[in-house]
Amino acid sequence: MKKTKKNKTTSIPPLTKIKGQKLPYEKLRALVVDTIQQSRNPAWTPRQLIKKLKIANGKSDLARVLDGLVKQGKLSVDAEGVYISLLAKAKPTSTIQKPAKASGKPVYTGRVDMTRSGSAYIITEDLEEDVYVSSRNTGGAMHKDQVQFELISQRRGRKPEGLVVSILKRAIEQVIGTLKFYKKFAVVVPDRTNIQFDVIVPMDKIAEAVDGDKVVVKITEWNGNSPSGEVVHVMGASGSHELEMQSILINNGFNLAFPDEVIEESRKLPDHISEEEIAKRRDFRKITTFTIDPITAKDFDDALSIQTLENGNTEVGVHIADVSHYVLPGTALDKEAYFRSTSVYLVDRVCPMLPEKLSNELCSLRPLEESLCYSAVFEIDHDHHVVDRWFGRTVIYSDHRFSYEDAQVGLETGEGPFADELKKLNKISKSIRKKRFKDGAITFETDELQFKVDEMGQTLEIFVKERKDAHLLIEDFMLLANREVATLMAQKSKSQEIPFPYRVHDVPDQDRLLDFQKFARELGFIIQIDTPKQISKSFNRLAEASKEDERLRLLEPLAIRTMSKAIYTTNNIGHYGLAFDYYTHFTSPIRRYSDVLVHRILHANLNGVYREDKNNLEAKCKHISDRERAAMTAERESIKYKQMEYLKDKVGQEFAGVISGVIEGGIFVELEESRAEGLIPFRNMQGGFYMSAPYTAGNRSGETYTIGQKIMARIRKIDMNSRQMDLEMVDGMEGKPKSENPKPMNPKPPKLKEKKK
Repeated sequence: MKKTKKNKTTSIPPLTKIKGQKLPYEKLRALVVDTIQQSRNPAWTPRQLIKKLKIANGKSDLARVLDGLVKQGKLSVDAEGVYISLLAKAKPTSTIQKPAKASGKPVYTGRVDMTRSGSAYIITEDLEEDVYVSSRNTGGAMHKDQVQFELISQRRGRKPEGLVVSILKRAIEQVIGTLKFYKKFAVVVPDRTNIQFDVIVPMDKIAEAVDGDKVVVKITEWNGNSPSGEVVHVMGASGSHELEMQSILINNGFNLAFPDEVIEESRKLPDHISEEEIAKRRDFRKITTFTIDPITAKDFDDALSIQTLENGNTEVGVHIADVSHYVLPGTALDKEAYFRSTSVYLVDRVCPMLPEKLSNELCSLRPLEESLCYSAVFEIDHDHHVVDRWFGRTVIYSDHRFSYEDAQVGLETGEGPFADELKKLNKISKSIRKKRFKDGAITFETDELQFKVDEMGQTLEIFVKERKDAHLLIEDFMLLANREVATLMAQKSKSQEIPFPYRVHDVPDQDRLLDFQKFARELGFIIQIDTPKQISKSFNRLAEASKEDERLRLLEPLAIRTMSKAIYTTNNIGHYGLAFDYYTHFTSPIRRYSDVLVHRILHANLNGVYREDKNNLEAKCKHISDRERAAMTAERESIKYKQMEYLKDKVGQEFAGVISGVIEGGIFVELEESRAEGLIPFRNMQGGFYMSAPYTAGNRSGETYTIGQKIMARIRKIDMNSRQMDLEMVDGMEGKPKSENPKPMNPKPPKLKEKKK
């Protein structure tokens, strides 16, 4: 055997080889130093190290090693005999890790989805499947980090396994956790279990926090994989409503406050509109103009104008707040708006994309005030066809502010301010909507929950928001403006591509459609899925049929689940759900950064040609899409929390519900009153039930529970921390399983009654 030259430094034996052994001083010291350096825990006792290392050495051996490290300045010790690591004070490294040495294998890019165990899955567009990464191969990557990785295993029948080789971008900038004091520094222990590190906070960076406080810490530096930071916000008591809402925002990557430089920039923006600026714009101040928004809205980012032209046609102006006039590229305002990319609407608050000076003042189209806008103006003939269009910067004067409820009264009674104008706009919008559905737009509407809360934020009532003509009127004209802007840019791109952020929606997933088709057939409804047109027609027939048959109503959310998610991209494939060849977002720049980009690119191309780098714009689209998904997650989490808060005092009570889902572990039930969803585990159901088919639970006796089936359920447990509810079945006629599948109601597609002309 070839002998190797001994190194002067003590080698560290693998943990598997030292288990149960008593180590000599030098090897024990080297192992302790390595363990403390590699651990995210800066505080240790001799007993904890013995338990961690699984060695036969006693506490006195460990104390001797630790005391030696204290003398060398590598550890400190407090009055309780806890040894605090100073080893993390190593030479700082960049937030972005350098790539590992090239192995010659292909390198892919993706986003980390960390699990509680410390392992992760990397979500990537480069491969067909997500890639599993064990905890030892994450390379210090954290939840939602963008990383480069290579494949180390790709066995048939198993998920591919990868190795992180570099961290491209850290996702976490702020962390919520509990502040714990040590002698010379403090540590924030994160609340979220998938964050595999603590944040070290110097004692001069703790603000006014005290030991045990729940805080928000901003990460300012990464020392290897050990971050340090400063406390930026001291939060309320654990479990409080305020803390939970703030935690939802922070944990989804949204900052509670704007940086000082952003506030300072917004403060310096002029409060008045100069005559010079008005002279550059088309003047709509003398044309009837009003806004229609929710009664609680503070930011009004769109208005409608209407007038009759000399040729008898109607001119409708869709006027949008000119955010791009105030938010200029490269400014602190612009960078923060892009970082956030969207406003977030929780149950009881808004986390805005722009500071209040902009969102509620300068850019808000407030009544009886002049405002700067970017407008889409349409000439519409007697048959409600768009015969001409104009886009550009304008100045308007809002004559009136309608709430949706006020506008609806005007539409229904024909009385009140601007009632004639409202009725004329409603007639045009209905005609536009009818054509959209004729072209194949899908009619499904998901229920929007509304919460009535007290002055302390506690939920008093949950109800479904009703959508009437006033809501649909605004929606139709916003869709028209979005479509026409995208169509104009697509036409300009025919000779040479002009990169542009389209809003696209792909056709439904075929595998999900097949499962859905089979289940719908069992309920007697035939879904045709051979072509995209057939799918949209089938879905629209289902929407109509479900109004008459309650059993079909639960098919609508299942149909929605078969569909792809809409995203922003420079690669236009059209919008399947709206049946538009071209579509974008132009109408909400106060709350969506995508719309700010659209305004800038549209303006630059109205009187010339401007081409932004396509790769750069695509990267922006991806970031905005990611932020949109995070906002949707935050909004769902806030709804879930408020539902659980409403029901937490009702444990043990029985409620009518409907089976909304079936998974391998049990059945989900949506309670009718609150629309809250809970799980009845199969282990708690008598009769040996299991998931026997998609959407169905069954047992060997042939009894089944199926999505859409009504049952009675009792609340067994509510966990506010996880926002989860456990239910149990209630004996009774509604709760009994079906002994056989229902007979088809109608084996052929139902024939819809035609409305009389």
